[in-house]
Amino acid sequence: MKRTVLLLMTVLLATGSAFAQKYAYVDTEYILNNIPSYSAAQQQLDDLSQSWESEIAALYEEVEQMYRDYQNDVVLLSREAKVKREEDIINREREAKELQNTYFGVEGELFKKREELIKPLQDDIYNAIKEIAVEGAYAVIFDTASGMNMIYTNPRYDISDEVLQKLGYKN
Repeated sequence: MKRTVLLLMTVLLATGSAFAQKYAYVDTEYILNNIPSYSAAQQQLDDLSQSWESEIAALYEEVEQMYRDYQNDVVLLSREAKVKREEDIINREREAKELQNTYFGVEGELFKKREELIKPLQDDIYNAIKEIAVEGAYAVIFDTASGMNMIYTNPRYDISDEVLQKLGYKN
């Protein structure tokens, strides 16, 4: 009997304290889109990416042309010349793949550049959210931009504009 009463009191206290918690949400995508330096950084990343894609596409086109030339000349080539041309094509294709990985790989140049340009903005947003959470005594702040599925959100609890103000930007 004592156990049941103790368990019931624990559940009631836990439930009561759960109702006292404050929750809010932010949309970090919205916040980032309202920061001019983010747009500039994103444009810089896009330009860099396009430049690298063009460079890699040119290498692959060169490989294609080398292969077409090889196909046209294959009947005229000696065995040694065939092997040499095949190796050249394979090596050139390998170079293109390595360059592609250098630019766009998991730890590639684009990733590093994104870290350099975007991470400081994300850190500022996180710190502003943290300050607002402490000031407003929020227990949890959700980010709707990170794919969190919320069927309904009351705009009253959206503190995205507050985060922008904390960062010194206006909507």
